[in-house]
Amino acid sequence: MWFANGVAAATIARMMEPVQQQIEQIFHEASGQAFASLARFLRDLDLAEDALQEAFATAAVQWPREGIPANPIAWLITTGRYKAVDAIRRREKFKQIRSDVALRMHEIARTNATRAATEIEDDRLRLIFACCHPAIDVKIQVPLTLREVCGLSTDEIARAFLTTPATMAQRIVRGKAKIRDAGIPFVIPELGELPTRLASVLSVIYLIFNEGYSASSGESVTRADLSQEAIRLCRLVLQLTEDAEVMGLLALMLLHDSRRETRQTPEGDVVLLEDQDRSRWDRRLIAEGQQLIERSLASRRFGSYTVQAAISAVHAEAAAAEDTDWGQIVALYDVLLRLQPTPVVELNRAVAVAMRDGAEPGLKLIAAILERGDLANYPLAHAARGELLRRAGRTEDAIAALETALGLTEQIAEQRLLRKKLAELQAN
Repeated sequence: MWFANGVAAATIARMMEPVQQQIEQIFHEASGQAFASLARFLRDLDLAEDALQEAFATAAVQWPREGIPANPIAWLITTGRYKAVDAIRRREKFKQIRSDVALRMHEIARTNATRAATEIEDDRLRLIFACCHPAIDVKIQVPLTLREVCGLSTDEIARAFLTTPATMAQRIVRGKAKIRDAGIPFVIPELGELPTRLASVLSVIYLIFNEGYSASSGESVTRADLSQEAIRLCRLVLQLTEDAEVMGLLALMLLHDSRRETRQTPEGDVVLLEDQDRSRWDRRLIAEGQQLIERSLASRRFGSYTVQAAISAVHAEAAAAEDTDWGQIVALYDVLLRLQPTPVVELNRAVAVAMRDGAEPGLKLIAAILERGDLANYPLAHAARGELLRRAGRTEDAIAALETALGLTEQIAEQRLLRKKLAELQAN
């Protein structure tokens, strides 16, 4: 037969490559929305994860053969629901299954018959509010949301919270069990309930944005999909409540995102703020951010997100790096430090002081932070210290600080930047 020599197989494989790429892209873009919808219907995060994995496995086999469906997200959700029903039916003692689970199965089967082609409502925000429910320990709310909404690994979340992966895994398991056992609803809370959950929700959204804006590890400096999702979610929250800090957070993210295209070279190398082409900053996003800051400040109920946005706005207003009003930025950091007295804010203020007053005053402030043991494993603290030591002419100390930063960072583009700086210092 003509296909015996493998020619046809190779041809078919080449023809299928674009389909496989489309499927991978759909999986990447659709997994968060599909999981959130399955979680809302099943009210069991573990069951939703298993169902989605099975739906993906089915799609990987079926779509190349039958074609990608017109509404792939709806297809994944519908298939995931059927897989969940099958999983429940396979459980031991199915006949003694709780009535609420049996009723849920009936609802799933009925819904599958009518919703396959309908528009999928936004369930990610519902999932965030469920993960940030007051019944869940506040120490668990944010990590659980990062895991279930953003798909960050347990290791990534553990690094962000400066704890071990095993400890973080235990917290996440407890959070999922709490949602299941307490029957926490996947709904947008009433207006009167929002204040008790808003702080956690905003914290989660900002962490999502930060992971997208400055990826914690890997080749890419940024992950635009995460940042855009965080901005979209914040806009949805703003529709629920015109809270000053919702405005402040949205402004902060828009102002940061306005610089995205200038933060790395086409080769993927980091471009520092002072070296970015400011003519390429997105002025539309900057203008929207500035308007939101004004609205937040006018309310007189603003907090740390609005102050951070104001700092970013000062940078946006400077036509060139040397035009930056560092005095105003230091003053804003003084306010921020009262609202949010953390070592990272102290570090950022120290850098601003150095830009205003010279390297040595900034170095003294950073030394005090590190001597307390704060930020000892934070690569940006050592990188900032190394840069200020370089500016102060203390080359050997600068090299040591940058080498420490290099050993701590897991972001490949940042590693390249640090190696470049080290090579320049060692060549002199």
